[in-house]
Amino acid sequence: MNDTDKSILDTIKMWIWSGFYDRDEVNEMIDDILEDDCDEAFLRSAIGLEFDKKSLAEASWPEETDCDRLDRAFESLNSNGIIALHNAGYTLSDGITGVSEVLDKIGSDCISGYCFYHGQDVKSAVAGGGLMIAFGDLGDDKPKKAEIGATVRKMLEKHGFNVEWNGDTETRLNIPELDWKRKLSV
Repeated sequence: MNDTDKSILDTIKMWIWSGFYDRDEVNEMIDDILEDDCDEAFLRSAIGLEFDKKSLAEASWPEETDCDRLDRAFESLNSNGIIALHNAGYTLSDGITGVSEVLDKIGSDCISGYCFYHGQDVKSAVAGGGLMIAFGDLGDDKPKKAEIGATVRKMLEKHGFNVEWNGDTETRLNIPELDWKRKLSV
């Protein structure tokens, strides 16, 4: 296996263990990262093998995972006027775009702010590095942004997470001990 194959295999594993993509989606996504010098047959077969490994692992996971609790925390935030997005693009900028798209659909009348994590955060979480969560208000108001950060932190703590945050509006929230186990919904 060459370095390109190794890098692509690592990406495939991250996509699968993130729990956000099914087999068909991963098979489509791989088309965007295949290079001339890679072993496409090997990499495509690795997709099925890795999904099988994950399926076996899921059988031993607790009934409620940290990802289940994170989902419920985000559902509560969404119900309380804070747009909460999972896997919102790959960068902070992508996440802001995702928030804007939601606002375009639902309007901002009952929305006070937002929070999200993006693909780079998922990659870190899957690797055991915790999860960073961005947040903000709809304007450029630091006191309101701090209020949104505090509200998101409280909601995450209410759902059993230890959240690190120094209160700085330019610092993201951190869930350092999140055990990333997201089951693929079928």
